[in-house]
Amino acid sequence: MPLYRPYGSAAIAANADTANKNTAYSAALTTLIGANERLCFYADVDKAGEKIGFYFAVQSGGSFDIDFDIKDPNEKLLLSGERERQGDYVLTANTVGEYAFCFENDISTLTGKLVDFDIMVESEPRREAPAKPGQISEQTSALEESVFRLNNMLMGIKRLQKQ
Repeated sequence: MPLYRPYGSAAIAANADTANKNTAYSAALTTLIGANERLCFYADVDKAGEKIGFYFAVQSGGSFDIDFDIKDPNEKLLLSGERERQGDYVLTANTVGEYAFCFENDISTLTGKLVDFDIMVESEPRREAPAKPGQISEQTSALEESVFRLNNMLMGIKRLQKQ
């Protein structure tokens, strides 16, 4: 499935397991997941070591909970959860390719779930900080990861304020 990156954004493709694939931009999205439905979204990673941010929150339906899983391009399960109300995760992509972010509403036999979610892929080239005497390169990487996590937390607060 070809994905493109307009203006440097990570492209996300949506696919109900049996439906046609649709393309959307990396931004906070809202989707309705029907009773007994599995719905997957895909993010393309261009190089190993990129960070992937994944946030979701169930806004309505049943007990406000949903099952989810994240798989790498080799179908290896990276993360999963059952009956979760919300989640905010940062993963390191060790494999180049298409990552799957799936929601499953098999908990409910009658009620759909309205889910807000965001998938963000770090795709900008890393900039090297000016070298200072005694500075270790691992410290720069840890600093970059901390900044990425702080950004995700601030985005979470921004989302909560909009509700």
